[in-house]
Amino acid sequence: MKSNSLTLLSSAALALVVSMGAHAQASAPAAKLSHQDKSFMKDASENNAAEVAGSQLALAQASSADVKTFAQMMIDDHGKAGTELKGLADQKGVKISDTPSLTQKTQAKMLSERKGSSFDQHYADSIGVKAHQDTIKLFQKEVDKGTDADVKAWAAKTLPTLQHHLEAAQALKAKTDAEPKS
Repeated sequence: MKSNSLTLLSSAALALVVSMGAHAQASAPAAKLSHQDKSFMKDASENNAAEVAGSQLALAQASSADVKTFAQMMIDDHGKAGTELKGLADQKGVKISDTPSLTQKTQAKMLSERKGSSFDQHYADSIGVKAHQDTIKLFQKEVDKGTDADVKAWAAKTLPTLQHHLEAAQALKAKTDAEPKS
């Protein structure tokens, strides 16, 4: 009887260990991501957060209706992209930030101190044109050099929207640059 109890206890312990091992495997990322893929996801999330934060500032401070319309498009599109990226990062086991980098926060603080057409012009240039140029380079690098198929696919799918944003930002910058300085 003692031998049967010991066998039963051993079998139960083995089943528990096997079950725990299977659960750990199921919740672990499918494959280890390259440095390129992890770095891309982290940088993309910071850039995304910076564009949303800067655009929320523009909704509150811009004097131009065109700037406010562009800012709302940024909030909507980058909000959606941020949600998608967060889901992908969670799936891949990568911790990303939902806030801009320290440098981006400093740039936003400097932008927030501007008023009137000066704000509009600097927003169109920094959040509109320059941020999108940098972000497009980041996404193109992931498409070209990334190794994870899911991360590359998300970057490739998002790239045309970013390119559209850059074109709209360049048109907005031309408009705001033509406004009298105030």
